[in-house]
Amino acid sequence: VQTLLKANNIPFKINPRLVRGLDYYNLTVFEWTTEALGAQGTIAGGGRYDPLMERMGGKSAPACGWAMGMERVLDLMAISKSVPESDPVCDVYVLHQGGDTLVQAMIAAEALRSAGIDVILHCPPDGQSASFKSQMKKADASGAQLALIIGPDELARDEAQLKDLRGTGEQHAVPLSGLLAAVVDALVDS
Repeated sequence: VQTLLKANNIPFKINPRLVRGLDYYNLTVFEWTTEALGAQGTIAGGGRYDPLMERMGGKSAPACGWAMGMERVLDLMAISKSVPESDPVCDVYVLHQGGDTLVQAMIAAEALRSAGIDVILHCPPDGQSASFKSQMKKADASGAQLALIIGPDELARDEAQLKDLRGTGEQHAVPLSGLLAAVVDALVDS
């Protein structure tokens, strides 16, 4: 571990009294700390716990793990001015009418995400789908380039509506089977 830290120019201190609070750790335990956050300076911690699997009735297996405090990471990013000036803009906002259209919307959103496209899938807090008008306002406010609309009529025809939110405002039907290509083409054109 020390060799890798040194090779990557990562400063470290050896503390033989460091304890992580769980008795299944062995050999190496670690904490990533900062003085920038004062008394709440531990950002992440973990270690090796080779005997854990065996203690739980399984085969002996070497293991290592860690946990990180996301709030502290965000605090540290703010202090170091590493937080982006503005929120990133997503590529596609997916609208649906719940039920089967939600299922297809989830499938479409995941397919687009798997291709590296940033997607927001409309998910109301009450679990009920809002009107398309309300969802379209949220899509526009999100900064998305495109709205992908999947309603019952579209689903019955195995298609979706794709609307340009930032350019022409044009909306047209695209087959679900060719959705990825249509979205990529629309993003390239915008």
